[in-house]
Amino acid sequence: MKAQELAAGIDIGGTNTRFGLVDKEGTIIFKDSVRTTDFADPKDLVNTVSERILTALNRKQETVNRKLIGAGIGAPNGNFFKGTIELAPNLKWKSVIPMAKYFNEELHAPALLTNDAKAAALGEMQFGGARGMKNFLLVTLGTGLGCGMVVNGELVYGYDGFAGELGHVIIIQHGRQCGCGRKGCLEQYCSNQGIVKTYFEILKSENPHALDELDTDTINAKYIYEKALAGDEAAFYAFNYTGELLGYALANSVIYTGPEAIFLFGGLTQAGELIFNPTILSFEKNLLPVYKLRNKIKILPSSLKEDEAAILGAASLIWREEDKTK
Repeated sequence: MKAQELAAGIDIGGTNTRFGLVDKEGTIIFKDSVRTTDFADPKDLVNTVSERILTALNRKQETVNRKLIGAGIGAPNGNFFKGTIELAPNLKWKSVIPMAKYFNEELHAPALLTNDAKAAALGEMQFGGARGMKNFLLVTLGTGLGCGMVVNGELVYGYDGFAGELGHVIIIQHGRQCGCGRKGCLEQYCSNQGIVKTYFEILKSENPHALDELDTDTINAKYIYEKALAGDEAAFYAFNYTGELLGYALANSVIYTGPEAIFLFGGLTQAGELIFNPTILSFEKNLLPVYKLRNKIKILPSSLKEDEAAILGAASLIWREEDKTK
């Protein structure tokens, strides 16, 4: 009996690590998660995740045997060339961690690692709306802003593995302080944390004591979305300003990547037209007119389910390599 080939998809986040087993068609046959913050030593995380993956893989099946062909790992500050997580600011392991090596040793299978946003782009290309596309961008709008750039069918890594960090393009000179050490980075404006900062600034401009009346720790992008739907002008303007800056940055990215489409993914995209409309309007306005690009490049929501995308994206690392060897 021929074994069913499966790839493990592992997404290491600042709070949770999600993982699962994925077949060639993108069906997740097993998924689980653990709290990343529960593990003081990254090796302990690897041991726990690997044990659960192998238990699921070896669970007795009446009709099919299973074979693990590899493990793909998405992680913040992931270096594809080295298989390492390097000084990720939202992880408590403040060192260079050979995570791919650790999983290879525990799972006894090839392991590949990349930046989490780049993994998401691979998932979109393998299983989502970018199937058949050779040139596109995927932008993740979560706590920060991540990006995966695909040019001529390949992810852009650059010389050192860190190319394509759209979130750390400076959009406002001498602007907000970013965790990367610079000021004015795009992710400080176009992300869940960014729109909250914008909302607070708008409220304070109208009333210097406005924040004194609010429990600011409970305010997030969803809160601002609900306020905008209820007619709050400050919340509505926060979305407009966020979309304006995002569209501007995406229009600039077109000049050096030439995408067929740009996919947006993550919590902020759940606001729908509130974020998409101003983004598209600004994008079209700021495109280089000489190349007649207007109304040609689509800005689309990701077609992957939010609770599955991270696992699918990580597993795509393995399936893409598998395809290349055939």
